[in-house]
Amino acid sequence: MKTLYLIRHAKSSWDDLDLKDFDRPLNERGKKDAPRMAKRLKEKKVFPDLMLSSPAERALTTCKEIAKVLGYLEENIKSDSRLYHADEDQLLKIVQEIKDLNDAEEVVMIFGHNPGLTVFANLLLNEHIPNIPTCGVVAADMKISSWNDTKFRSGKLLFFDFPKENKRD
Repeated sequence: MKTLYLIRHAKSSWDDLDLKDFDRPLNERGKKDAPRMAKRLKEKKVFPDLMLSSPAERALTTCKEIAKVLGYLEENIKSDSRLYHADEDQLLKIVQEIKDLNDAEEVVMIFGHNPGLTVFANLLLNEHIPNIPTCGVVAADMKISSWNDTKFRSGKLLFFDFPKENKRD
């Protein structure tokens, strides 16, 4: 059995309108939300075997901030350019391509973008999540033995959390 965490990048800055979308950094709220969500994941005893991120600045920075709190080595983060604004079919293909090396990749985190991430989560879990907000986390229990077996409707929602959902921290 495997667990997949779909995480939308934290809130990004629009201060410099000359920056390309790909290069937009996190804004102040995003810089606070990423460690806050990481702390919640750590409290749930979530420790990834693989962290896979879009190379866009806002997604990769979110991934690195969460990795730091969870004790995941930054040099082990994998970046995949296909995750930058991937649609649901591309996301499914990326998940199916995750290598099952000695079943080491039981817990995988993917950092990406909307609208594809929300559409993918809904199809994967047969749920209706209207929107994964910035720094939102969708956790999926995958009833599969190999990532290659991933199909739409093959997961079950474990939890859905986002920064404004619970202001306790």
